Amino acid sequence: MKRSLSKSMSIKLGRALIYIILIICTVICIAPFIWMVITSFKSTAEAYLFPPTFIPRKWMWANYKNGWAVADFPTFTKNTIFLALTCTVGTVISSALVAYGFAKFKAKMSGLLYVCLLGTMMLPAQVTLIPQYLLYYKMGLVDTYGPLLIPAWLGGGAYNIFLFRQFFLSLPKELNEAATIDGAGSFQTFWRIMLPSVKPVILAVGVMSLVWNWNDFYTPLIYLNSTSKFTLSIGLQFLNSSMGTTKIGQMMAVSVVTLLPVLIIFFVCQKYFVQGIKMQGLKA
Repeated sequence: MKRSLSKSMSIKLGRALIYIILIICTVICIAPFIWMVITSFKSTAEAYLFPPTFIPRKWMWANYKNGWAVADFPTFTKNTIFLALTCTVGTVISSALVAYGFAKFKAKMSGLLYVCLLGTMMLPAQVTLIPQYLLYYKMGLVDTYGPLLIPAWLGGGAYNIFLFRQFFLSLPKELNEAATIDGAGSFQTFWRIMLPSVKPVILAVGVMSLVWNWNDFYTPLIYLNSTSKFTLSIGLQFLNSSMGTTKIGQMMAVSVVTLLPVLIIFFVCQKYFVQGIKMQGLKA
């Protein structure tokens, strides 16, 4: 009896310790976001007070209007929405198509090609930066959206292909055989049968791609030169360069506005995102 009580007590203490650690980690992770939101309503003088004030003494609602008017953020927003949605659709379609080929068709050296594909995940982006830039420069695509769109529509990334392939391998072969008997071609089988069967991974890849392309600063910075083609991430850097630390409240206000769409999308699709990653882990 005593042993069972002590064992039950140790389990409860272990769970309590885990919850405490998780709460502390959560607070550490969300503290910068909370500070950003609070600072967006403060004046510059109050933002630099020490010790800092948790509730603003005077709510500066004008920070959102004034910060948005400093640069052409409506144009930056349109550019970002266009690129994020186009790249997300291209990533989902192209990576699913490539993964379907690796999963359901056997060809010479297909295994070697797949290993080489996975090997590209180990290469840092900085290694291929100069060759890629020279390639796009020779093609006349610098200062266009080509370097941002082409990778999404021509493969979509090795990790996304790996994720889709694991799901396609888990589907029974009878689906392909039944579709073939009914007279469906390879693409019809992929589009009408296979793709609807992997909705969790579609949503997972879609959310990850959307968040990545919305926040991408590295690629637009390298390939885009015209202000009219800038994205929100470049616009925030432009705002930082023009204001420095003199208008920190306005900078935080613009940062909150640009971050809200991503947060909303993630929380709405969080269930499917986690489900897709969990199922991929079970099938790997």
